[in-house]
Amino acid sequence: MYEWVKAFHIIAVIAWMAGMLYLPRLFAYHCTAEKGSAQSETFKVMERRLLRAIINPAMIATFVLGFWLAWLGPDSRYGWFASPWLWAKIALVLALSAVHGLFTRWMKDFAADRNRHSQRFYRIINEVPTVLMILIVLLVVLKPF
Repeated sequence: MYEWVKAFHIIAVIAWMAGMLYLPRLFAYHCTAEKGSAQSETFKVMERRLLRAIINPAMIATFVLGFWLAWLGPDSRYGWFASPWLWAKIALVLALSAVHGLFTRWMKDFAADRNRHSQRFYRIINEVPTVLMILIVLLVVLKPF
């Protein structure tokens, strides 16, 4: 059972990260579209569908399967929860979730034609999920503490 849960957790993480890396790129392109244009309206649909159909469900699956894995872990009667590396990972996942929340807010701003950020801002913010992902993977693989 543990291996199946782990496999589906990895699939959910990949889907979540794919969306988290693509959505700010859409925002960067959306910045160049004129408000009210067909192109802007298309970006709104793409952003909403990406968030609702892929990113949100993948995040929920990541959390559910991740906590299930942590509980099933081999360290003690409390699973992986007895391991300090897991608590560091959870902190980073919560930071990634906060970024997810920001993306949701910015998507709503675009939907209402109230974007307040530049294309450059979205290109830079696009790197934040990548850095968090790298740190999370290093914690999981290396279990440094």
